[in-house]
Amino acid sequence: MLKFFSKFKYLFITLFILSCIIIYLFYNALKPKERLPVYQPSMVNPELVDSTIQYQKKYHKIADFNLINQNGEVITQKDYEGKIYVADFFFTTCPTICPIMTDNMVNIQSEIMNDDDIMLLSHSVTPQIDSVPQLKKYALKKGVNDKKWNLLTGDKKQIYRLARKSYLAVKNDGDGGPYDMIHTENFILVDKEKRIRGFYDGTKEEDIEKLLNDIRILKSEYSN
Repeated sequence: MLKFFSKFKYLFITLFILSCIIIYLFYNALKPKERLPVYQPSMVNPELVDSTIQYQKKYHKIADFNLINQNGEVITQKDYEGKIYVADFFFTTCPTICPIMTDNMVNIQSEIMNDDDIMLLSHSVTPQIDSVPQLKKYALKKGVNDKKWNLLTGDKKQIYRLARKSYLAVKNDGDGGPYDMIHTENFILVDKEKRIRGFYDGTKEEDIEKLLNDIRILKSEYSN
């Protein structure tokens, strides 16, 4: 018996290796593909959501917009058509979380620089201060690439509506009137259908790593 097994041991080893490969391929074929959730207003902290849509459970998308970037160009939803993008809210004179958020967004920019599918979008919550020249100065200081990343200013009411009703990313400021905002540290991942696919703390390195990984997962959804 031992002579028999010894005679065919290489055949058995080959069959064993082939069996392992086949099992691995079947496992990968049958394993459900990882997918990101599609966030609806009802899934988000109510403090960040306009009261008119807090209970909405489906069909939420980023609304159309018309704002001005750091180069004085009009930027609309069409400039992000067919793109995955990361959005946030900031202001150039912020002394606390904004510098950290911007530095982390710069790191994301370096990771996606050669990926035509991914862009970045930052909205000023103090557009009365963040004029086009101010945004341009900030962009140059921080290393913003104009082809990948727009810093937006414009009508404050429009930015507020986007923040509260589209991106679900800022809180009301009860002391400053109906259109004053307390922006959060959130980065928001938006897919090609203008749907929110993730929220991340833009001040935390581990969240940035998760965001980059989720971008890869989201891209795989479109490649399958």
